[in-house]
Amino acid sequence: MTQIRMGQYGVGHGHAGSKALAMRRNATVDFAGVYEPDPAARARAARSGAYQGVRWLSSAEELLRDPTVQAVAIQGFNFQGLDMALDAASAGKHLWYDKPAGDDWEKYNRLVALVRERGLYLQMGYMLRYQDGFQKLTEWARSGVLGQLYLIRAHMSTYVSLDAGAQSRRMISRHRGGQLFDLGGHMLDQILWLMQDERPARVTAFLRNDDTPPYPAFADNTLGVFEFSKGMAVVEIAAMEPRPIQRRFEVHGTNGSAILDPMEAQRSIRLVLHEARGGFEAGLNDVPSAGTTRMRSHELELEAFVPIALGERAPDRPLEHEILVQETLLRGVGTIRAGNDTHANGKGPVT
Repeated sequence: MTQIRMGQYGVGHGHAGSKALAMRRNATVDFAGVYEPDPAARARAARSGAYQGVRWLSSAEELLRDPTVQAVAIQGFNFQGLDMALDAASAGKHLWYDKPAGDDWEKYNRLVALVRERGLYLQMGYMLRYQDGFQKLTEWARSGVLGQLYLIRAHMSTYVSLDAGAQSRRMISRHRGGQLFDLGGHMLDQILWLMQDERPARVTAFLRNDDTPPYPAFADNTLGVFEFSKGMAVVEIAAMEPRPIQRRFEVHGTNGSAILDPMEAQRSIRLVLHEARGGFEAGLNDVPSAGTTRMRSHELELEAFVPIALGERAPDRPLEHEILVQETLLRGVGTIRAGNDTHANGKGPVT
């Protein structure tokens, strides 16, 4: 069995613990350990089950200058990740980089140039990419089962409390676009892939601060509309949805619609067709789904990452797709503008 030696840089990201578990459980990964620059964050992480018994590294150099380490999972806070990724790429490491890729477009392009120059693999940690339901949607959209897509609607709200979630609200407030910046990449990764990586012609966004008086820079109620040549996508993300949150993803085409509800761990997909196609009948089809859990989604990401980083097969999504997702996200939150993009009630980052 071919193995890859990997380490983890940072523990601040919300997916850091499950990514560490995924690496530790994967038989093809030789886990080199974790480096976290903040002693307090390291101490908190060390008390969690995900990090029990791991090797804690004393410096970034111990991880990045180790010639046996071939790849690094970038798991810092969103404001840390891009610098961590640049350090790792400069050291010649492949990148399993959790979303989003920061909010500095110029610096991100430096990372892309470095990845290309060094022949490295960059896979963003968009957790729905290998989820069974979304894989089926891709198959139906790209094979023509649904006809010409004209609307995609993604609802991925969350709940971040004013008290227990205060630290999260402060962290998210550092970035223009708030919740759209924090979670929108997951949706845009899917939307752009379903639309065959067409660059949106126009982006219109509403970035409201409706429920967080202590954090006026936190866009907690957001909506992005992404217009394509023959369709559009709507992304809704808010921070105050009551639990249990109800996330939903809809794909509508001229021959039918497919709905994931719930968005994750669904056991079936509602597929409605005007004409029978792809082995499905006209009318309502209740299509079984594998019920991919969040943890399994992270494991599937890694299972795809390893052989690609080792050069055993081509990437499932090219680097150009990762770039388009990041550009579209930053257009969505107004960090960069293109053409006739418009934004209402946008809030700048906390200074």
